[in-house]
Amino acid sequence: MPQNGYQQGLTANPSAIAYQKRIYPWAIAKLMPSMQRAIVGRFRSRSDADGHLLCLRQLMPQATLVVVFDLQPDLEVPMVAPTAIR
Repeated sequence: MPQNGYQQGLTANPSAIAYQKRIYPWAIAKLMPSMQRAIVGRFRSRSDADGHLLCLRQLMPQATLVVVFDLQPDLEVPMVAPTAIR
């Protein structure tokens, strides 16, 4: 699935994760009790997210799923200070 391929192999580079979250701003969120949410998938376009939402609603009719524009990252990635070149 090319929409979600960014999740594989990026754990070693935190700046790559931050960049990938910026280019995949549309997300499908599962709403849970106590005002919590869980991101089910991230997508580049709204139409991709809407299409996947239709399929997920057929597979999980009891779940409350919504499409959100999510630019706020789930994890804060600390900026690393540049090292001096010797």
